[in-house]
Amino acid sequence: MQEFKRLPNHIGIIPDGNRRWAQSNGLNKEDGYDHGIMPGFKLFKECARLGIKELTFYGFTQDNTKRPSAQTHAFQKACVDSVLQLAEHDANLLIVGNTDSPLFPEELLPYTKRVSFGKGQIKVNFLVNYGWNWDLENSIHGKRFKGKDSFSKGIASADISRIDLIIRWGGRRRLSGFLPVQSIYADFYVIEDMWPSFKIEHLYEALDWYQQQDVTLGG
Repeated sequence: MQEFKRLPNHIGIIPDGNRRWAQSNGLNKEDGYDHGIMPGFKLFKECARLGIKELTFYGFTQDNTKRPSAQTHAFQKACVDSVLQLAEHDANLLIVGNTDSPLFPEELLPYTKRVSFGKGQIKVNFLVNYGWNWDLENSIHGKRFKGKDSFSKGIASADISRIDLIIRWGGRRRLSGFLPVQSIYADFYVIEDMWPSFKIEHLYEALDWYQQQDVTLGG
């Protein structure tokens, strides 16, 4: 296995391309989400082996729920199934999203405060029914969320740390509202392959590229 001299502490994952992958394989669009669960666990296990301290997965956004109901139900179920399977691994889980909406899966409510599974080896954040405007508006409207980093105090995602590297599958070159505060200085790497076609080599490719980036944080 490849080793690296310099690793990001926190990696953000945008697992895009599920619907396009499904269509290219003769399936209905909604079928792609279930095929995106196993890639997430492969990536999680390798990051844990490498010593990555924190991962944030983009589950689904409030904007995503405007899609046809079959697709909405499919990605909601995929998020629930992923969390239930994660409970069998060593992880420290936090789910962040708008729980006031009926579109937030009730099964995930217990995990909106950090929960440790096993040894809690690696922090895993899961954005579910998340919206960047909802996140920031919590600060504007005076709700109090305490984060360890001063830059994130007041926002709903305050317990999620600054991101060092974001990897997006599916070829799109945009953040799509992914944690705008934590992403402020993140390096951004794009994988052309769709998320269900994930290979460990994709992670190595991104980390190899990250070795060459200088981290100045604006200084």
